[in-house]
Amino acid sequence: MKEIKVYLHKQRIAAVIEALREEGQCGFADGSGCHNLAVYAVQGSLKALDIHDQRYSVDLADAVTYEYKLELACEDAEVPRLINIIRRAASTGHPRSACVFVVHIEQALTIT
Repeated sequence: MKEIKVYLHKQRIAAVIEALREEGQCGFADGSGCHNLAVYAVQGSLKALDIHDQRYSVDLADAVTYEYKLELACEDAEVPRLINIIRRAASTGHPRSACVFVVHIEQALTIT
Protein backbone atom coordinates (compact mmCIF):
# COMPACT_ATOMS: atom_id res chain seq x y z
CA MET A 1 0.00 0.00 0.00
CA LYS A 2 0.93 3.64 -0.47
CA GLU A 3 -0.06 6.90 1.13
CA ILE A 4 -0.44 9.96 -1.03
CA LYS A 5 0.02 13.30 0.74
CA VAL A 6 -0.92 16.47 -1.08
CA TYR A 7 -0.41 20.08 0.02
CA LEU A 8 -2.61 22.38 -2.02
CA HIS A 9 -4.23 25.79 -2.05
CA LYS A 10 -7.47 26.12 -0.14
CA GLN A 11 -9.25 27.18 -3.33
CA ARG A 12 -8.55 23.78 -4.94
CA ILE A 13 -9.43 21.25 -2.20
CA ALA A 14 -13.11 20.94 -3.16
CA ALA A 15 -12.18 20.50 -6.83
CA VAL A 16 -9.71 17.72 -5.98
CA ILE A 17 -12.21 15.80 -3.86
CA GLU A 18 -14.91 16.23 -6.52
CA ALA A 19 -12.53 15.05 -9.27
CA LEU A 20 -11.64 11.93 -7.26
CA ARG A 21 -15.33 11.21 -6.76
CA GLU A 22 -16.22 11.82 -10.43
CA GLU A 23 -13.45 9.47 -11.58
CA GLY A 24 -14.87 6.69 -9.42
CA GLN A 25 -12.03 6.95 -6.92
CA CYS A 26 -12.50 7.45 -3.20
CA GLY A 27 -16.18 6.61 -3.06
CA PHE A 28 -17.24 7.86 0.35
CA ALA A 29 -20.49 5.93 0.52
CA ASP A 30 -19.28 2.56 -0.72
CA GLY A 31 -15.63 2.68 0.40
CA SER A 32 -14.33 1.99 -3.11
CA GLY A 33 -10.89 3.01 -4.30
CA CYS A 34 -8.76 4.74 -1.72
CA HIS A 35 -9.21 4.43 2.00
CA ASN A 36 -8.90 6.72 4.97
CA LEU A 37 -9.17 9.98 3.07
CA ALA A 38 -8.35 12.83 5.45
CA VAL A 39 -8.19 16.58 4.93
CA TYR A 40 -6.46 19.05 7.25
CA ALA A 41 -6.25 22.85 7.26
CA VAL A 42 -2.55 23.73 7.61
CA GLN A 43 -0.12 26.61 7.32
CA GLY A 44 2.55 25.90 4.75
CA SER A 45 5.01 27.27 2.27
CA LEU A 46 3.15 27.14 -1.05
CA LYS A 47 3.37 30.37 -2.98
CA ALA A 48 0.29 32.45 -2.11
CA LEU A 49 -2.16 33.02 -4.97
CA ASP A 50 -3.22 36.36 -3.53
CA ILE A 51 -2.40 38.58 -0.57
CA HIS A 52 -5.28 37.18 1.52
CA ASP A 53 -3.80 33.67 1.50
CA GLN A 54 -0.59 34.63 3.27
CA ARG A 55 0.06 35.76 6.82
CA TYR A 56 3.09 36.28 8.97
CA SER A 57 3.36 33.62 11.67
CA VAL A 58 4.85 34.93 14.89
CA ASP A 59 5.31 31.32 16.08
CA LEU A 60 7.26 30.34 12.95
CA ALA A 61 8.84 33.76 12.38
CA ASP A 62 8.08 33.59 8.68
CA ALA A 63 5.33 34.12 6.13
CA VAL A 64 2.93 31.17 5.79
CA THR A 65 0.15 30.33 3.37
CA TYR A 66 -3.19 28.93 4.43
CA GLU A 67 -3.54 25.65 2.57
CA TYR A 68 -4.87 22.12 2.91
CA LYS A 69 -3.22 18.76 3.35
CA LEU A 70 -5.01 15.78 1.84
CA GLU A 71 -3.96 12.26 2.78
CA LEU A 72 -5.22 9.02 1.33
CA ALA A 73 -4.15 5.40 1.35
CA CYS A 74 -4.42 3.24 -1.75
CA GLU A 75 -3.08 0.14 -3.43
CA ASP A 76 0.23 0.56 -5.29
CA ALA A 77 -1.40 0.12 -8.71
CA GLU A 78 -3.81 3.02 -8.05
CA VAL A 79 -1.06 5.60 -7.40
CA PRO A 80 -0.43 6.85 -10.98
CA ARG A 81 -4.14 7.31 -11.73
CA LEU A 82 -4.82 9.08 -8.41
CA ILE A 83 -1.83 11.40 -8.81
CA ASN A 84 -2.94 12.29 -12.34
CA ILE A 85 -6.44 13.16 -11.12
CA ILE A 86 -5.08 15.18 -8.19
CA ARG A 87 -2.52 17.10 -10.27
CA ARG A 88 -5.12 18.03 -12.87
CA ALA A 89 -7.68 19.21 -10.28
CA ALA A 90 -5.17 20.97 -7.99
CA SER A 91 -3.54 23.02 -10.72
CA THR A 92 -3.91 26.78 -10.47
CA GLY A 93 -1.73 27.64 -13.46
CA HIS A 94 0.87 29.10 -11.11
CA PRO A 95 4.19 27.56 -10.09
CA ARG A 96 4.04 25.45 -6.93
CA SER A 97 0.25 24.99 -7.09
CA ALA A 98 0.60 21.88 -4.97
CA CYS A 99 3.11 19.35 -3.69
CA VAL A 100 2.50 15.61 -3.86
CA PHE A 101 4.36 12.98 -1.84
CA VAL A 102 3.95 9.21 -2.08
CA VAL A 103 5.14 7.06 0.83
CA HIS A 104 5.16 3.34 1.39
CA ILE A 105 2.81 1.91 4.02
CA GLU A 106 4.52 -1.05 5.57
CA GLN A 107 1.46 -2.35 7.33
CA ALA A 108 -2.22 -1.44 7.53
CA LEU A 109 -4.42 -2.92 10.22
CA THR A 110 -8.07 -2.52 11.08
CA ILE A 111 -9.39 -2.40 14.60
CA THR A 112 -12.72 -4.03 15.41
